[in-house]
Order: sequence, then structure tokens, then C-alpha cells
Amino acid sequence: MTRKTPLTNEEKETIINFNKAEPMANIFTYEESWQKHLEKRLGLKPIHDNGFGGREYLIDKKRIRPPRAPVKLSAEQKQKMAERIRGIPRQKSPNSAPKSRAVGAKQAKGVKGVSEH
Repeated sequence: MTRKTPLTNEEKETIINFNKAEPMANIFTYEESWQKHLEKRLGLKPIHDNGFGGREYLIDKKRIRPPRAPVKLSAEQKQKMAERIRGIPRQKSPNSAPKSRAVGAKQAKGVKGVSEH
């Protein structure tokens, strides 16, 4: 089966299908970001590739959560939350060591000096 015209964005759908009787859910998607997430982050392998960019996956339906309603905060609640966040001390990442400008300048001069010889 060959397709002469590319799929439109409306045709590139994502379908999540499950029922109460079976423990597994079926996800079919054309969306590359979903495919990357399902394969790289969740470790799933496609069970079917339709040849047009669509892939199908099986996943335990316990891992699918219903959507949540957005939390609506009043101006007062937002202000209290902002104050609470400002009061939390910032933690430095163990990978980011403080660098002094003098060290960086010496390293730059050393590299420059080596290339001049």
C-alpha cells in the first residue's frame, strides 16, 4: 500500500484506547515527540509501524492518568506562594563549581601563549 500525498496535520492523530476488561492500553500516534517519549523515557517498543510515520504501543493502563483540572489561585494565594519560594535557600548544583575570572584569564593566556610558539 503506497500513499502518494503526505498526511495532513488533521490526519496525524494520537489515539489512546483502553477498556475496563483488559489491563493494557493501546497508544497509536504520529506525533514524533510522543514517540520519543514512549520509546526513550518509558522504554516502550512499538508493536506496529504503519509505514507512514504512525506507531502503535502497548502500556499498562495503570500508567495512564486522567487529566487534572488546572489549579486556580487567588492573588493572595499567589503572593503567599511567591513569598514562600523566595524564602527557600537556593542550592548550588554539585556540577557547577564557582570559577574565578583570574583562573579563566590565566588559562586563556596559557592556551594563547602555546599557540604562538
